[in-house]
Amino acid sequence: MSSETQLSLFDDSTFDQRELIPTDAKIPIPPGTYSAITELAQDCDRCHRCVLGNTRTHAVVGRGNLKAPIMVVGEAPGQNEDETGLPFVGKSGQLLEKILASVNLSTEQYVYIANINKCRPPDNRVPTTEEMTACKPYLLEQIRLVDPKIILLTGATALKGLTGDKRAITKIRGQWLEWEGRLCMPIFHPSYLLRNPSKERGSPKWLMWQDIQAVRAKLDEIQLNN
Repeated sequence: MSSETQLSLFDDSTFDQRELIPTDAKIPIPPGTYSAITELAQDCDRCHRCVLGNTRTHAVVGRGNLKAPIMVVGEAPGQNEDETGLPFVGKSGQLLEKILASVNLSTEQYVYIANINKCRPPDNRVPTTEEMTACKPYLLEQIRLVDPKIILLTGATALKGLTGDKRAITKIRGQWLEWEGRLCMPIFHPSYLLRNPSKERGSPKWLMWQDIQAVRAKLDEIQLNN
């Protein structure tokens, strides 16, 4: 960390702390840093808290209803997402939309979609622990701003990246977890379903159908009680 960065941690009158956020993963992002997703997106677009900022085309922040009751958290952008700046727009995203639509959950009304990492890892590799740690504070601010009642964690990387839970997704999917006072459910990543197209009883697609119905039922219960 440069001497200028170190000084900024102690003398807010000298430097604008928020201006330093995209420059170094050691700079904290306290809760309440951003008043809107647009502010957060501006920092993501110029962020170099990890090496992924060096190779991105676009930072991929999120899409959907900014006050959605359900938030879907994925792993990291792929090529389609890097090119468009939007999460889940490739084949996996198309399948995710179909899964949500099967229980009348639209991104326009009920869902906001984001990722653990905002920049595409080269060759679509899994983000490293350091990369996830550098980017996680942005996601925490997104969760605070959207304030979802339910968070769906698509795949093991999303589960580990947000909650620290290292259990295999096949062991924990479909189970309700509590994280920071919020209901979370780990589910299969749509890309896994594309690789396993069978709809037979007990197959990943069949299990996903059970899980998404449980999510819809839980949302209905929450809205009825409120």
